[in-house]
Amino acid sequence: MYKIIEKKELNQEVTEIIVESPLIASKAKAGQFVVSILDDTGERIPLTLADWDRDLGRITLILQKVGFTTKRLAALKAGDDIEHILGPLGHPTEIENLGEVYCVGGGVGIAEVYPVSRAFKDAGNRVVGIIGARSKDLLILEKKMKDVCDELLITTDDGSYGHKGFVTDVLKDFLEVIEKSTQTKYPALVYAIGPVVMMQAVSELTKVYGVKTIVSLNPVMVDATGMCGSCRCTVDGKTVFGCVDGPDFDGHKVDFKELEKRLKLFVTQERKVK
Repeated sequence: MYKIIEKKELNQEVTEIIVESPLIASKAKAGQFVVSILDDTGERIPLTLADWDRDLGRITLILQKVGFTTKRLAALKAGDDIEHILGPLGHPTEIENLGEVYCVGGGVGIAEVYPVSRAFKDAGNRVVGIIGARSKDLLILEKKMKDVCDELLITTDDGSYGHKGFVTDVLKDFLEVIEKSTQTKYPALVYAIGPVVMMQAVSELTKVYGVKTIVSLNPVMVDATGMCGSCRCTVDGKTVFGCVDGPDFDGHKVDFKELEKRLKLFVTQERKVK
């Protein structure tokens, strides 16, 4: 059993829970995730490791209430237990001192871009964060991102906060300015996590400028250990499994159209249990 120590509603769609898990906390690295099973009747839900405290033996999970099980999980209170948590899973993000890194997060994807941004900052990089949401009330982790970024830009689709528009609009502005400058270099890396359409747009944009781009994919997962094959994606023309080969991949080589199509495979079944 894994006891919930704290619970917080970040907005009407997103819940943060801090769970007691010393072993996972001791091994967790930026870019990894866990799989949670609420009880014996629950399905397996992959969740990003948004933070961890090795000293206290706790991990922070952030989830979006989009289906039956995530809503059940979000309804738990401090003191309640989660029956199983498996992790940390997936390859950690490759962190090194590259110079300047842009970390781009959209929606609940900010929960993963935060530990990655922190890791790049700790490695000595200059980190520019670009985060976005549909509106101000749906934006998460702004303060935490400010703490680990040298510069943070915020966008909202409706213009209720920060720049009106998408994260790609701000990213494009940056890259266009650099293109015209003789003094400034392109970032060594753009790291992006969020909705598939956002990651695709970021990757298509950076490809024009020749900027290396890593995306963290979110395919449908069942066992998350490479056995079921439900999370298979196509990267550079080859089949890979998001759980054991990723979740990070070269954004310029991902078949996003296939990924988007596979994410819709169980829409009918999901609607029946929401």
